[in-house]
Amino acid sequence: MGFFDKFNEVRKKISEVEANLYHGKQDFLEIYERNLQLEQEIEERTRELNLANKRMLTLQNILDMMNSAKPLHNVLDTIVNSIQGELGYVHSSIMRKEQDEKGFYLAVAAEAVNETIKRADDILETPIQARRLAYVPDGMFARALENKTIVQSKDIAGSLRAIMPDLENSIIDKVLTDKSIRSIIIIPLYAMAKAFGVFCVFSSRDELAESETDFLSTFAQQIELAITIADLFEKVKAQAVTDGLTGLYNRRYFEEYLKKEVTRAKRINQPFSIIGLDLDFLKKINDKYGHAYGDLAIKAIADVLKSNARSIDTAARMGGEEFNIILPGVKSDGAMTAAERIRKAIENTHLEKVGHITASVGVATFLEHSDNIDEILELTDQAMYMSKRNGRNRVTLAKPIDETSWQELAVSAFLDILGKRKIPLSEDFKKDLSSKLIASEPQSEVLYSVADLLTQVYNPLHVQGGVKLKVLAAVSLAKRFDLSKEEIDNLRIAMLLYDIGNLLLPQEIFKKTSPLTDDEKNSIKEHPVIAAKKILNPISYIQDVIPIIESHHENWDGSGYPAKLSKDEIPISSQIILIVDAFFALTEQRPYRDKMDPAAALEIIKQDSGKKWNAALVNEFVALVENELK
Repeated sequence: MGFFDKFNEVRKKISEVEANLYHGKQDFLEIYERNLQLEQEIEERTRELNLANKRMLTLQNILDMMNSAKPLHNVLDTIVNSIQGELGYVHSSIMRKEQDEKGFYLAVAAEAVNETIKRADDILETPIQARRLAYVPDGMFARALENKTIVQSKDIAGSLRAIMPDLENSIIDKVLTDKSIRSIIIIPLYAMAKAFGVFCVFSSRDELAESETDFLSTFAQQIELAITIADLFEKVKAQAVTDGLTGLYNRRYFEEYLKKEVTRAKRINQPFSIIGLDLDFLKKINDKYGHAYGDLAIKAIADVLKSNARSIDTAARMGGEEFNIILPGVKSDGAMTAAERIRKAIENTHLEKVGHITASVGVATFLEHSDNIDEILELTDQAMYMSKRNGRNRVTLAKPIDETSWQELAVSAFLDILGKRKIPLSEDFKKDLSSKLIASEPQSEVLYSVADLLTQVYNPLHVQGGVKLKVLAAVSLAKRFDLSKEEIDNLRIAMLLYDIGNLLLPQEIFKKTSPLTDDEKNSIKEHPVIAAKKILNPISYIQDVIPIIESHHENWDGSGYPAKLSKDEIPISSQIILIVDAFFALTEQRPYRDKMDPAAALEIIKQDSGKKWNAALVNEFVALVENELK
């Protein structure tokens, strides 16, 4: 083979190698480019996955809020703050569609907290949340809500002018110095099939991708569900603390709020007042026109309280026709002015068929009349009942607890027992006794009469007028032992109430003609404790009377009940009740024996001198009775 032949062969082989290298390079480039493309796709899918994960976490956060049953404003605040930041949204807010006498408008219900809105509020001076925002029928916000479609706009300035048309262009330009906001997205919100408002998102992106639209639609659905649940929670909560008939707060809420107000008042040493009022002649309205008109009168009272109370006042329906209002920071003179204004407004209220209605009003002031809130409530009641006794349709200021007569305290105690304590008496009977107490001045004769009628419930053989004789005898005996006026007044009240516990015992025990069983005797021995603990203990202003009643069956030698006290451990007033009660029991007819004459009764009492009674007490009592018998 010649040189040229060999050269051509070598060149041919070189060409083959070059061709192979070229094809190998092409294959390599193709693989390299494919790898780059795959890496980009993986990166893009990773970003999409991260974004989807963030969106899912955001939705989960809303679901967690719904499950926590938090108030609506807390739910909305969490929503608007959860969507910004990493999801590419600069700011977000929720605006409710509202209506007033001027028409529809938008109001910010929740707004994300960030530098963008802080700077805008500083420029606007009046924050957006405090503004009445315009709702233009053909504007982008109305279009999104009415058409139930998501609307995106790059005209940020136009969106601000739409809701705040009074803003000057220079102000809008200052607000929009943040160039990171490229568009606004408006998502309609519906709750319970009614237009709620719009969810506004300020985005850093010009375009709205299909996946983003799907996400925002899902997000809006979760917001709507959250709003519905939170709104239902608010309604249920409101029903739990409000009165169904009047819309005022109920007794439970009043008592809870009152505890907080007492704590606040003591902390800053600031008084507050309570106005108590009672609709006059509700029973007559019900009897004459029917309960529907009685309810109408009660609602009319509530409307007056709503329109006359300050925003910081708390008005509540306590039950029936009774209402209370707490006036924070108001002394008695200011409370009397407010109470008189309310009374006049009620008097000027005219109802169909019923005509004009009136109310009896009482006022008491915490830290002025007493620093015990239970006493304040009782004093308010007393003042209200005094208004009724003095002719109704008037306002009465409570007296300080130490200036209240024993008759007033006794009347209030009986009214409390008849109205608030669970004693087995018919409602008509309790109302009749309450009417007797309310209808007159707190005179002793009325109190004696009511006490006699209650005694006859468990002791039908009790003679009308017997309670008065007992009280007079006890007071006369107390004076022989130089008891103070306060001690004697407490004794008077105790004499009216000491057997009140018998009302809760089986009545057949008191009617038996045969000897009592041990169990029946033990039941009767419980009546001082029943009277003290179950009936009288909740009544704050007669706390000094309760120990007297609780110990009125203790014997001088320690053989009595319930605590086996002896000698000077027993209050002298309790000893007086025991000896007076025993004497009158002996001289009254009983199912199991005839009544004794006074002389025979005294002989039995003398036999227990030094055992059941203090000998000195027996001597004074015998002398007292014998002097009366002369």
